[in-house]
Amino acid sequence: MRPYKYVRAQDVDGAVATLAEAPNAAFLAGGTNLVDLMKLEVMTPDMLVDVRRLTSDRVEGLDDGGLRIGAAVPNSVLAADHKIRSRYPALSQALLAGASGQLRNLATTGGNLLQHTRCVYWQDVTTPCNKREPGSGCSAIEGHNKNHAILGASEHCVATHPSDMAVAMAALDAFINVQGPEGERRIPIEELHRLPGDEPQRDTTLQHGELITSVDLPPVEFFSNSKYRKVRERASYAFALVSVAAALDIEDGIVGDVRIALGGVAHKPWRATKAEEALRGEPASEANFRAAADIELEDAQPLRDNAFKVPLARNVITRTLLDLSEEGR
Repeated sequence: MRPYKYVRAQDVDGAVATLAEAPNAAFLAGGTNLVDLMKLEVMTPDMLVDVRRLTSDRVEGLDDGGLRIGAAVPNSVLAADHKIRSRYPALSQALLAGASGQLRNLATTGGNLLQHTRCVYWQDVTTPCNKREPGSGCSAIEGHNKNHAILGASEHCVATHPSDMAVAMAALDAFINVQGPEGERRIPIEELHRLPGDEPQRDTTLQHGELITSVDLPPVEFFSNSKYRKVRERASYAFALVSVAAALDIEDGIVGDVRIALGGVAHKPWRATKAEEALRGEPASEANFRAAADIELEDAQPLRDNAFKVPLARNVITRTLLDLSEEGR
């Protein structure tokens, strides 16, 4: 590992100011992603600004009935929180599916959202990668791409976002609160992560120096009827081949409202808005669930080794919605 400077900031304002003045600095919370990348020399910041103790580590109620999750809440604590388990079960399930117990104890809410996209070529500094060196090429397009994107990719990058938690939060309409050099702002989670386009080196829309301080979940009643299902190559700790987070509201057998997000298929958590629109006002049936999934996947562009993700995603969407329709009656 290369030498770097370590700074323990005293408050959020100080952390933001310190990072903003250092172009090659990074925030450090749990470090479960960043430290690994530093060991591989994929990321080589010359300064780490420790923010672990600066933001809230609690889950608290909001005046509108929603919940606010501090950025420093460990994944294990968030998964076990009674309010999360009862009102937003998909989020608890996603966290428990996301990593080993040791990692969940250390990883934070803010850090989990900012995991970098996964690709074996990005982590191998001997190979061309547009995320590490823009313009050098994407080795995965013609290489080993079984785990890569089928939606929203570009000729510059086909990596996928790894966070299970972020997929659940995308389905639950979360808002991300950040503080930066220009002050505070509130970002819908749909606008936090970005597709690769011609700038695959940018995973999020955050500006340098902006720090996630908390996450807000809205008080939507039917989110209590939500579920997260993850398909992976082994039952132990592994990233998703395809995952689905969904919440379903049914009235007299008709879909009143629905939320669906996919993981393992794109550079960001993929909100399935086309499928949602197709289902609202329609009977809650297996045929309609499958047809909506097909509509969402019409634009899929699988690579040589991952065409299996298209029928897999269709089946996981359908099965998850069927389970919710039975549980929500």
